[in-house]
Amino acid sequence: MVAVVCGGLRGGFRVLSATETVPCPPGQAAGQKDGGWRSRSRRPRWLLVDNNTRLWQKYWKRRHARPGRSWLARVISTGGSRPGDRPGRAVPCGSGFEAVFLDPLGQTVQQRWADAALAVAFEDLPPVSAFPAIPGRRWGPGLWWSATTGRHVAAGSNAMRLQLMVLDRAPEVTALAGRPVRLLWRNPRGQVRSWVPQLFARYTDGTALLADCPSHRDAGGERALNAAQAVAEACARLGWTYRRLAPLDDVFAANLKWLAGYRHPRNAGRPGLMPAVLDAFAQPRPLLQGAKAAGDPLEVLPALFHALWHRRLTTDLDIPLHEQVLVGPAQSRNGPGSTGGRR
Repeated sequence: MVAVVCGGLRGGFRVLSATETVPCPPGQAAGQKDGGWRSRSRRPRWLLVDNNTRLWQKYWKRRHARPGRSWLARVISTGGSRPGDRPGRAVPCGSGFEAVFLDPLGQTVQQRWADAALAVAFEDLPPVSAFPAIPGRRWGPGLWWSATTGRHVAAGSNAMRLQLMVLDRAPEVTALAGRPVRLLWRNPRGQVRSWVPQLFARYTDGTALLADCPSHRDAGGERALNAAQAVAEACARLGWTYRRLAPLDDVFAANLKWLAGYRHPRNAGRPGLMPAVLDAFAQPRPLLQGAKAAGDPLEVLPALFHALWHRRLTTDLDIPLHEQVLVGPAQSRNGPGSTGGRR
């Protein structure tokens, strides 16, 4: 191993062989790290001596500084994407909204919100910032496999995962994404503000939904409520929608999570099984009775739940699922959905 030692003549260096040793600096015990250092895997084990120690430490920290949260301040003030990037466009007063997102190469891009909404497919982009993992919570960030797109969507909380289930099951939704864009704007005092909506959904008519998924009504505090007003205004200018999605009630959430376990196409069963299931429920009838009429319940029930997830069959999801719950065809008006419950 080769060691480099600061010399005593104005920053000179001397290269030592692997067998040479150098005494420790005065006042420092053998093996003790210099007070200005921190353990970091890519810092070589150089022994710094003489008066050049502080100068070399400052050079190293400046040369090998890791990018942190300060890059967002750079985006807001200069439009640059990351430390070391060329400065781009700032957010001048009265300019409206700006969008920050990652391109397919992973580079940060800042663009006018109106232009980005027309030209960028946000549903195909990765999260512009990762969901935080908060110690002590029972559920952390993860991935949700979307039956709509056949791809994974980033989810940051249990409340967001439940809202993803609702949108993934909605026939008017064609694509989903988690945190694909950050919005920047200036408040009436000229201060720059930013917000990253948790959820993006694309509708069949080309419009989109930006949404947050709070675990309770007042989650996020005043800052979240003020940001919601600004993001709603930005979406309204484009004909889009922004919503703070209310938490689901326990019964509906439990039924939805049960059906979500059968959303994958493999649960449709063997060829010919799904038509038999749909024929068995051509008229509303109890769940288990129709399953037995279609064949072996062990084989039929996964296909039945798969059909309920994709709304080829319907039932009232506001009451607990059980063997006597009424299940009927999707187009039935006098069937299980006539009570007004969610299907």
